[in-house]
Amino acid sequence: MAINIPGLVAVIVFYIAILIIGVYYGRKTSKSKSNEAVLLADRSLGGFVSVFTITATMVGGGYINGSAESAARDGVLHTQAPVGYCLGLLIAALFYAPKMRGEGFVTMFDPFQLKYGKKMGGLLFIPQLLGDLFWSAAVLAALGATISIILDINGTLAIIISAAVAIFYTFMGGLYSVAYTDVIQLLFIAVGLVVAFPFSLVNSAVDLERVSDTWLGHIPTNTIASYIDLYLLCICGGIPWQAIYQRVLACKTVRVAQVSTAIASVFALLMAIPPVIMGVAGSAADWNATDYDGPIPLPDDMIAYILPLTLNHLSPLPIAIMGIGAISAAVMSSADSCILSTSSVLTKNIYQDIIRPKASETELVWVLRISIIVVGILGTLIAIFSNTIYGLYILCSDLMYVILFPQLTIILWMPQSNAYGSLVGFLVSFGLRLLSGEPVLGLKPAIFFPGYDADNEVQLFPFRTFIMLVGAVCIIGVSIVTNFLFLRGIVPRRFDVLKCLRLRTISMRYGTKDVQLQEIEDPDATLTLKGSQKSSSAI
Repeated sequence: MAINIPGLVAVIVFYIAILIIGVYYGRKTSKSKSNEAVLLADRSLGGFVSVFTITATMVGGGYINGSAESAARDGVLHTQAPVGYCLGLLIAALFYAPKMRGEGFVTMFDPFQLKYGKKMGGLLFIPQLLGDLFWSAAVLAALGATISIILDINGTLAIIISAAVAIFYTFMGGLYSVAYTDVIQLLFIAVGLVVAFPFSLVNSAVDLERVSDTWLGHIPTNTIASYIDLYLLCICGGIPWQAIYQRVLACKTVRVAQVSTAIASVFALLMAIPPVIMGVAGSAADWNATDYDGPIPLPDDMIAYILPLTLNHLSPLPIAIMGIGAISAAVMSSADSCILSTSSVLTKNIYQDIIRPKASETELVWVLRISIIVVGILGTLIAIFSNTIYGLYILCSDLMYVILFPQLTIILWMPQSNAYGSLVGFLVSFGLRLLSGEPVLGLKPAIFFPGYDADNEVQLFPFRTFIMLVGAVCIIGVSIVTNFLFLRGIVPRRFDVLKCLRLRTISMRYGTKDVQLQEIEDPDATLTLKGSQKSSSAI
């Protein structure tokens, strides 16, 4: 197949448009010396931009290409990520976003470092780092798939080229440029998909009768528990994401943050409909009747490319150019979301708070830029060695669900929690998840839960939910026990290496310099924080 020159031109035009907009709005960052200008756009995002940037953060390459892949491979019922993630975003809007924005945090990990200490907060960043790497890999894999279809070049080369552009774009600006390019991104992707999907259905090569018995999908009785487990993973695992809270924390007010996130959850769900339909259309196509010259029937590894294939071969050339070019530009912009979110935490919570508390603003900017390059390269390597976009996208939320979801929920609503409980919960959850195996990463299980399918090497037990609950019980139980032991004097204070006796609350706002940490003499004592003028229960 020859290079699709019109498609190539469309991609170049869209990339240039995104870069110009990013550079233009990124000038606001260059004019400000504040660290919050780079990370949170000076908390200046209004309702319109907030809705667009939160929606665009959700609707990336993994979301779109992965939804089409899952619908084509397993049926609509098994395309759980869009519904699950959007429900999780709605829950975050109703409960988590107001609390996070109201406290004035800079990153999602500020409450952990304020209450549990800086090093414990840094440890909890590990699952977020891995999750963001998998997410960026999913986005880059989607980009590589799309561009390889257009240019007829090796997929690995396409991923490397796409990653280089994404890293360069992210390197150039902070959240100002990212947020405003998200507006254009969402417009591109909405127009491209909405215009393209009807053509894939009416193409003469598509006969929906071929998939009349399979398009919906089937849930065997013995997999119902694991099916529910995966849904809960998508719902709850989509809540503790730094990339989402970076936008929430950048909103002007708590009200703007809450309403924008709720509206974005609805828009994101609507944006999943066209790719799902196109995935079904692709599975119903007679590819012999198209100009597709690859192996037929489509091999399993080509199902990951079903969306760009459908656009390129089941739509008229102008529509295909619009759809493929728009998706390429859109997912390029979403790549900066996960790269920037991880780099922000590395810069603020790890480098500034732990390694170099007195680092200058210039030094922090360069640390951020170096982090962007490192995170981008690691995500690229994962994207190259994985053969499923949807699998990567689901894997993103796995660690978020079993580790960070209970940690974030408990620290926000359980004042009795402490660093000992958090540490034990982290180690237990991480260890159990690692020993449970992961086919996407090639990890064999060491723990075989009830109902294990040895033939297919699949855990049919809802093991992720089980691990999440075990982790939550460990956090709560160990916190209560250690509080009792130290506060009642049963264990001498010199053994309190994690400072359980220090009264820490999440209301110690970032930047507040006159907050005092007091040691607890009375377990029922309260402390009024001078910086935030709030009263908190002893922990």
